[in-house]
Amino acid sequence: MTSDPPRKLLRRDLLKLTIAGVGATGAAGLLPSPAAAKPVDLDQKRKARYRPNSQEVRNFYRVNAYPGAR
Repeated sequence: MTSDPPRKLLRRDLLKLTIAGVGATGAAGLLPSPAAAKPVDLDQKRKARYRPNSQEVRNFYRVNAYPGAR
């Protein structure tokens, strides 16, 4: 039995490997970095935002004429 000589690395194969390496490196640079969370102001978080007697709420129910809102 004759053993085949080891295959040479052809120029075309070397070019394919180079392109794949450059592509993988470039794609890794495009990945987004994790975003940092904004600090939370607890006073703003606990503040009541809904005001049922505000003018905007009254106008909303008046214009849309929901039953029982008059």
